[in-house]
Amino acid sequence: MQRIWDLFYQQFITYGAYREVLEGLLATVEIAVFGLLIGVVIGTLIAMVKVMPKYKRLPRVLSGICTVYVGFFRGTPMVVQLLIGYFVLLPALKIAADAVTVAIVVFGLNSGAYVSEIMRSGIQSVDPGQLEAGRALGLTFWKSMFSIVIPQSVKNILPTLGNEFIVLIKETSVTSFIAVTDLTKAFRAIGDANYEYIIPYLMLAAVYLILVMLITLGIRIMERRLKRSDRRA
Repeated sequence: MQRIWDLFYQQFITYGAYREVLEGLLATVEIAVFGLLIGVVIGTLIAMVKVMPKYKRLPRVLSGICTVYVGFFRGTPMVVQLLIGYFVLLPALKIAADAVTVAIVVFGLNSGAYVSEIMRSGIQSVDPGQLEAGRALGLTFWKSMFSIVIPQSVKNILPTLGNEFIVLIKETSVTSFIAVTDLTKAFRAIGDANYEYIIPYLMLAAVYLILVMLITLGIRIMERRLKRSDRRA
């Protein structure tokens, strides 16, 4: 065991593998954070389309498009979406983008499909009278949603959004399929150098665990602050 630790230390410190690990950590967090932000925006818009009245043709058409979108991204694996985005769509559309950018976009589109259902349940948890009151005051459907309903629904779905962020953090491990240097690829490279994977993979698990614990702690702090603001109100 001492020899394994020595090999890991030598590769991690002496040969500077820690730089690649830090680069992988940055890429992992960057992809998850920006992916979630894109997902929240897309998911909110889809959720609003889903709950809006379907009296006219346009809302029905938009709802159908959203259903197909959600079905595709929820029905196919993340790694397949990454491969299609990087190796199929980029060459076909002749777009110049690096692997990290592609990963952020794909993660955002994927997250949007899941956040849409989360946000829809959050919107439906708000008293319908809130929306009706906004409309009675002369606000449009979209204005009433953004000004009245959405802020209240966010409080209800915050823990679930936190879980979605945790899922994105862990799923970044598949981005190595499109040559992104994430945490998994960085630690695997350390193991490949000496064909000793015990310590690198245990360290990899520890880093992911620490990230998840920090996210969980942050969510709890935000929940407490929201509860305090509700009491003061």
